[in-house]
Amino acid sequence: MDKHDNLIGGAWVGADTYGENRNPSNWDEVIGLYAHGSSADAERAVEAARAAAPGWAAATPQARHDLLEAVGRKLAERSQEIGRLLSREEGKTLAEGIGETMRAAQVFKFFAGEALRVTGDMLASVRPDIDVEVTREPVGVVGLITPWNFPIAIPAWKTAPALAYGNCVVLKPADLTPACAHVIARLLDECGCPPGVFNLVMGRGSVVGETIVTHPGVDALSFTGSVGTGSHIAEVCGRLKRKCQLEMGGKNPMVVLNDADLDVAVSACLNGTFFSTGQRCTASSRLIVEDGIHDAFVERLVAGMRALRVGDALAPETQIGPVVDGKQLDSNLAYVDLAGKEGAEVIGGERLELATNGFFQAPALFLGTDNSMRINREEIFGPCGSIIKVGDFDEALAVANDTEFGLSAGICTTNLKSAREFKRRSQAGMVMVNLPTAGVDFHVPFGGRKSSSYGPREQGRYAAEFYTTVKTAYVFAG
Repeated sequence: MDKHDNLIGGAWVGADTYGENRNPSNWDEVIGLYAHGSSADAERAVEAARAAAPGWAAATPQARHDLLEAVGRKLAERSQEIGRLLSREEGKTLAEGIGETMRAAQVFKFFAGEALRVTGDMLASVRPDIDVEVTREPVGVVGLITPWNFPIAIPAWKTAPALAYGNCVVLKPADLTPACAHVIARLLDECGCPPGVFNLVMGRGSVVGETIVTHPGVDALSFTGSVGTGSHIAEVCGRLKRKCQLEMGGKNPMVVLNDADLDVAVSACLNGTFFSTGQRCTASSRLIVEDGIHDAFVERLVAGMRALRVGDALAPETQIGPVVDGKQLDSNLAYVDLAGKEGAEVIGGERLELATNGFFQAPALFLGTDNSMRINREEIFGPCGSIIKVGDFDEALAVANDTEFGLSAGICTTNLKSAREFKRRSQAGMVMVNLPTAGVDFHVPFGGRKSSSYGPREQGRYAAEFYTTVKTAYVFAG
């Protein structure tokens, strides 16, 4: 069985222990053995990044562009192979795995261009004979901690802007899905990334992650994961006076009004609620339906849900792959059980025994729920959706906003005024009209409000707000 090492200071470094990366479609299959780094490994990675930081900060925009463009090109060229690996380690369908790999390629290519477009401002001073120049400079060493549900896209959309703007990186991917991050590390190394500019340290969050979070040599920290861990990181970064960027949970509403196109609404809700096995922070977990369309919508949605084909991620007929592991499946099933105890009518949601030893779950729909139930307050992170019936638009909006989260929100309607009002009054960072709440472009800002996000936005040109610091310089010409 192949062993996959960490990348520290330009060298591939072995570890005392290696963890098995298993296939959630067939837990008997071991994909590979991946290094479990130590706290000392993480410290060496930070030190390597600090040593490389002056040189990379001084590198030309062309050098940064060329590196990122080369990685983006290789990701695109190998998208079939890498997408298959992604589907094997995370459980996304093969189409989704290939699509996510292409998204990572697009992100690297986009930020290759941004490396050439780092802009500033030249302003006239209010005082005579003085010029004012505002420029953006790298933050320094950036720690990146990424989750298991988008194992190549999220490492890409954190790593690419960090490097584009002249920072050095220490990346710790989720220990459940290390293979795709390892691919990014290999490609950066193959494409000539200078030693220490990018470092990969795989391992436990409590060991490697905590070392990166608390190390005084890290100048900024970008994290995607749970609210609890994010809150801890925010406290540490506040104490160390360090920039942080946090993407955490969601309990995203999709409002369906009486005037909605039923075909559009059902399609958007099936996609947003159940695709990617519901393992998306932007998933539509609360379907808020106006009473006039409620019965017809539920009938069509249940029929569509039951027709979804659950199976091995690599099987061409599969639409919903497995849950990522046994722990997550147990959590999902506990919420299905809770839904019944809270008084909801439960349709689906049971564990499925298929041909292989995988973590398969039937999609679940909870009917007759209200927004006070735990199933509508807590993020489930599985293929589960709740129906909440409301009387009118104002009630739908109030229910949609009644949550500690504020990542994504959607509305299905053919009324322009309703769409406009929802966009304006929704307490979410992203709003979709007649589209699934999940699914965003790579060149625009990503992020939310409340407990969903903290700090500057990710992706697009807005990424510069986190990965750079602003300097204002005054010159008196005499």
